[in-house]
Amino acid sequence: MDNGAMENFFGRLKVEMFYGEKFESVNAFIDELKNYIHYYNNERISTKLKGMSPVGYRTHSLTT
Repeated sequence: MDNGAMENFFGRLKVEMFYGEKFESVNAFIDELKNYIHYYNNERISTKLKGMSPVGYRTHSLTT
């Protein structure tokens, strides 16, 4: 239960970004990982967060 959020994130990361992909180098993998984390935090919408991204929801919560 303590690490459930991270297990969920890494499971999603593997399914959406990693499985079936071949990376040319470690640097290519790191770049793609950075892009995925940016997407996960800034662009991915969540129904639990009223259809907003995590960053959008946090920003909205702080302004109200």
